[in-house]
Amino acid sequence: MMIDTRELLDYCDRLLDSAAFADYCPNGLQVQGGERVRRIVSGVTASQALVDAAIAAQADLLLVHHGYFWKGESSPLTGIKQRRIKALLQHDINLVAYHLPLDVHAELGNNVQLAQLMDWQIEGGLEPDNPRSVGLQGRLSAPLSGEQLAAQLAQRLQRTPLHIPGNDRPIRRIAWCTGAAQGYIDRAIALGVDAYITGEVSEPTVHLAREHGIHFFAAGHHATERYGVKALGEHLAQQFGIEHRFIDIDNPV
Repeated sequence: MMIDTRELLDYCDRLLDSAAFADYCPNGLQVQGGERVRRIVSGVTASQALVDAAIAAQADLLLVHHGYFWKGESSPLTGIKQRRIKALLQHDINLVAYHLPLDVHAELGNNVQLAQLMDWQIEGGLEPDNPRSVGLQGRLSAPLSGEQLAAQLAQRLQRTPLHIPGNDRPIRRIAWCTGAAQGYIDRAIALGVDAYITGEVSEPTVHLAREHGIHFFAAGHHATERYGVKALGEHLAQQFGIEHRFIDIDNPV
């Protein structure tokens, strides 16, 4: 089966409420390709490797979390950007990206999907007064030591996390935000949780965790954000009877 590209995009925009977000990049269609979609390839970042994989898979649409045209980057279509976009245009592949809308979605979002993978109980937002809180808070299904939670993250995400121990007490209450959200550790500290999990780490984060007595885990930007775009691709395939394949381009960060 096939579906009109515009119909698919309109559905995604409504589903993710993308117009409601002031984001760092355009959400939705970023590079226009063919007018009909039979096969979607999804992945985390629209790198050259993922573009090449989408071409090899004969995709009509490449669906990603990290696309192009970020605020503050150079605008000319030269170098890496030119080569990626040229390849998409030559093969008539639509590039569709959803950033913040895919982080916060209540069913398909990165943070909800990570909680499902890890069996975490969601109790609210990392920003309790924000209905579109980009991160979440909740509880582990059973108390764990810092070392046990690190091992569980490593097993389920297939990547060893950086663990900064905050204390030697069992971890019960946690907060998390996928990707590069180490700066939100202050919000986790204010909530009084036992641990904060995100994708990346900065030098000051270590001192904040130690001095406030909170466990901190940098579990990988890529590793924590595989799951939203994969869930969206699977949802679209089921909704419209089209093909979907998630392709994971390894990234240790």
